[in-house]
Amino acid sequence: MRVKMNYGRDGLFLDFPDAWDITVIEKAAMPVLTDPARAVLKALAGPLKSGPLSKEAAGRRTACILICDITRPVPNSVILPPLIRELIQAGIEPSAITVLVATGLHRPNEGEELRELVGSDWVLETVNVVNHFARNDADHVYLGNTSRGTPVKLDRRFVEADVKIATGLVEPHFMAGYSGGRKVVAPGIAHQDTITTFHTAGFLEHPRSANCILDGNPLHDELTEVVRMLGRVLAVNTVIDDKRNLSYVNFGEIEASHLEAVAYMRRYAEIPVHTKYRTVITSGGGYPLDKTYYQTVKGMVGAMELLEPEGNIVIFSECSEGMGSKEYVQAQQLLRQLGAGGFRESLLQKSRAAIDEWQTEMQLKPMEIGKIHLYSDKLSKEDRSLTGVYCPDGGISPLDFIRGIAGPSGRSIAVIPEGPYVMPRYESN
Repeated sequence: MRVKMNYGRDGLFLDFPDAWDITVIEKAAMPVLTDPARAVLKALAGPLKSGPLSKEAAGRRTACILICDITRPVPNSVILPPLIRELIQAGIEPSAITVLVATGLHRPNEGEELRELVGSDWVLETVNVVNHFARNDADHVYLGNTSRGTPVKLDRRFVEADVKIATGLVEPHFMAGYSGGRKVVAPGIAHQDTITTFHTAGFLEHPRSANCILDGNPLHDELTEVVRMLGRVLAVNTVIDDKRNLSYVNFGEIEASHLEAVAYMRRYAEIPVHTKYRTVITSGGGYPLDKTYYQTVKGMVGAMELLEPEGNIVIFSECSEGMGSKEYVQAQQLLRQLGAGGFRESLLQKSRAAIDEWQTEMQLKPMEIGKIHLYSDKLSKEDRSLTGVYCPDGGISPLDFIRGIAGPSGRSIAVIPEGPYVMPRYESN
């Protein structure tokens, strides 16, 4: 059996022996929009719980559009041009329209990477396209505290815009249930004080802060409360298939838009499975998500529900940019120093998390079930030692890597080629 794993830009083929017991877990075929540009225009004219964009923008002076950073394969080249043209036709000057890259605490996207992200030279030449910087105090406006005490500081370019629009991709998210919608606002354009408050153990150790869960998810509830403090916010939410083709798009009030897109995505992303496996093979999602080990953790967490106790997760992730931020490296060094139990204990009393340590915290969850093995041909020897998982030096073939873990018989193996974009949900018989 040949299976193509999401790995880097081009993917990686695994040729399993015919005698092996392989179960491939993937989405059903998703419908694809034959005319994506027309579908976007139709969505802008037929919104959910809002007026058409032309009406929402009429008489307004300024607009700010949020887009996800390079880690999300949002079809911006299809979304942004018609969105911006509608704003201009409604009377907003191009110089008064800002496209703001919602980086959260990630690095900025600049140069050719920004051009790739936006996907349109016309957009880059027509309106302002800028990055959010969570550490710049002066860039943010304080809106008050949430009912849980989170200080809400958001980028003033969005807060002060007359028309506020978030754009995003709806897919499973290992903390917030699903990405898109409210998450593009927070953490997308939030100050570091806001982000580090709702990334503490008090939120992330809750059993419902998990993939595909919205009801009772404290992180989802917190992000929703943050967005409501802004007043009227509109959104374009999208869903793509495994080949990154646009399958669904809507427009409207941000909560209604997000929930409608989640309802659509659930039909494909959540896969009922009635068996647990000794070995689960998954991926970091492929480019652009698997550029860093930081993002690779999502694939581990997504696979853990299928794993037998003391089983093995084998994850394929290119990690072409190495580990991730320097703060994340520091968290991984602390994990190596304290061990899993000591690291978690160090988090429990914090009112604010250290930047990016939450990804290390999430890695502990699959580590408590079984062993994790990483195949990456781009990580340095030093970086491999920081992963906290088994990650051999190069020179071994992907299949030999798996054979050394699963054994020569290849018994009881599940394969999730898309990694964190597909969410197997274990249901007991």
